[in-house]
Amino acid sequence: MNERAIMALAAALAVALPALATAYAQARIGSAGAATVAEKPETSMTIIVLEAIPETMVVLGFVVAIMIIQKIT
Repeated sequence: MNERAIMALAAALAVALPALATAYAQARIGSAGAATVAEKPETSMTIIVLEAIPETMVVLGFVVAIMIIQKIT
């Protein structure tokens, strides 16, 4: 494989792996959050914030992918 193909694969993995980890984390947080909100409705805002935190992994992975792609061109 040439260098461009390896860098393209690295850019794809920089987005894909954090996206899978985020999906797993949000599934766990979502189910626990639904149970928590059912018992204490006043915790809904906290659960929304906790649900949004793992998304930063995907955003950072996307930024890294953009940096890798810019290095290719």
